[in-house]
Amino acid sequence: MPQTQKIRCGVAGVGSLGQHHARIYASLPNAELAGIFEMNDARAAEICARHGCRRFGSIEEMGEFCDAVSVVVPTDRHEQVALPLLAKGCHLLIEKPICAALDEAERVLAAARASGSIVQVGHIEHFNPVMGFLEKEVHEPRFITAERLAPFTPRGTEVGVVLDLMIHDIGIVLELAKSHVERIDSVGVRLLSKTEDIANARIQFVNGCVANLSASRISLKKVREIRVFQDSGYFSFDFMNQSGHLVRKQGMLEYAGRIVAGAKPAEVPVPVEEIPLAKGEPLALELAHFVDSVAKAKEPKVGGELAKGALEVAIAVTEQIRAAWL
Repeated sequence: MPQTQKIRCGVAGVGSLGQHHARIYASLPNAELAGIFEMNDARAAEICARHGCRRFGSIEEMGEFCDAVSVVVPTDRHEQVALPLLAKGCHLLIEKPICAALDEAERVLAAARASGSIVQVGHIEHFNPVMGFLEKEVHEPRFITAERLAPFTPRGTEVGVVLDLMIHDIGIVLELAKSHVERIDSVGVRLLSKTEDIANARIQFVNGCVANLSASRISLKKVREIRVFQDSGYFSFDFMNQSGHLVRKQGMLEYAGRIVAGAKPAEVPVPVEEIPLAKGEPLALELAHFVDSVAKAKEPKVGGELAKGALEVAIAVTEQIRAAWL
């Protein structure tokens, strides 16, 4: 596809997240927002008026007119929407998780291979400047902790908190650990929905790295934090505010040495180094990467296989939690 030709983009589902996909496609210089598919008449009219785009009458019609489509419908409808679009040869960005079940994901990926279509999955934190820094600086992590909390909202409750929120951090630790999973120990509680609303998972990798992940969708505040410990020291980052710091091993040795020598802790500065990050909107970076991948016919950073791996772990966590309820 000539790079001078704009990629005709569509959005299936323009709810609270899909509206931002439409906004960003409409603003990208190498993309054109061709139109949307939306079941709600009032919402469809609002988004079309806002961006001057068309409303498609069916998924199949969208597939006829678009080169690339964001699938931003509830997780349990991902396969239903993705398959007819792939049959039309569309490239897809499917919001995370790729599907609600592994067999659904396998059918979607098989259809993508058959049509020669790119499938990128919306593990958005992989496009956060925090993740960009960690990917360069983390080598052989030994221990990772991640906490992802959010106030309750009905959106996303068609799946449990593991597939709704924790899967972000599962994708992150799989990328950072770079090892196969050896053991999973999980616990979860349901309070406001039929599925788990609070969950904790301890994931042990073959290479010895251990990750402890916590997620809740009934918190009083939003939290998106990670800490990564390795032999050279540790990193502490806030994904939401795109900020963080580093504590080097050598600095901690010097700090501890002064305390042992008799200095009072209050008199010794903690060797914390703030890390400057070039901030950016992760969704805009993600969609720009998707459009560029389509234009250049290249494999996206977060492809279907990586997303399937994260889904496998998330489902194992979910099944372990629910088995304890029986």
